[in-house]
Amino acid sequence: MEVWTPLRLLDWTTRRFGDAGIDSPRLSAQVLLAHALGCDRVQLYTQFDKPLGPDELGRYRELVKRRLAGEPVAYLVGSQEFWSLPLAVDPRVLIPRRDTEAVVEVVLESVGDRAAPLSVADIATGAGPIALALARELPAARVTATDASAAALEVARLNAERLALADRVELREGDLLAALPDTARFDVIASNPPYVRRGEIEKLAAEVRREPRSALDGGEDGLDVIRRLVAGAGERLAAGGLLAIEHGFDQGEAVRGLMEGAGFTAVETRRDMAGQPRVTFGRR
Repeated sequence: MEVWTPLRLLDWTTRRFGDAGIDSPRLSAQVLLAHALGCDRVQLYTQFDKPLGPDELGRYRELVKRRLAGEPVAYLVGSQEFWSLPLAVDPRVLIPRRDTEAVVEVVLESVGDRAAPLSVADIATGAGPIALALARELPAARVTATDASAAALEVARLNAERLALADRVELREGDLLAALPDTARFDVIASNPPYVRRGEIEKLAAEVRREPRSALDGGEDGLDVIRRLVAGAGERLAAGGLLAIEHGFDQGEAVRGLMEGAGFTAVETRRDMAGQPRVTFGRR
């Protein structure tokens, strides 16, 4: 009878994922095997030679099969880390990415006093990564997070409750800024809006195309939603308020032009951890 151990499974799956062109094949194999076995990734190596039972092998093989069919690892395991926060994710929401942490960094550097009682809005929140990271880092802030998708807000609500932040993060359903309270003015408006050019969506990796199209599609030039955000943000910000928007690596110049044209000052673009222009921000 063939004996499968964690180490042997990881070696086999890494080769299989690599042959299939899957990014980070070893890491993907580790995450899926740890999930199937109900342990953490370190334990895979402390018990690397432990023979696995048929139920364990069955759970893992099903996950590998689904990954090879194009399902993202985060959806398979139901979670994704963002800003060191464990977030629940599923096909109702965009999977939070490290690139988006640049938005959080820009806001934190710009606000100065993190203990100040700030009013923050996160537009198109999805699973809530920006809103929840800022609520965690700004303990006196009130955060309002909006999304047009009621299903996405269900995921964001679950994450807020799990992280004990639901008392400071208000979730509102509606279209972009229109979902905000009419008379409210904010010290910060942050967003990771849809910004993929419509014609490029079908060229994305199979697993990315599994994510909600509404969270990806930025129109013909990728800037449809960003234009609306920039045009409406000024009247929703307090004097001197910050607008910070994530965008594609080749959209920085266009977004700076939109912000400057709308009267924002001190407009800059910040690079993400991969060195790509990722977040443009400015002051009302």
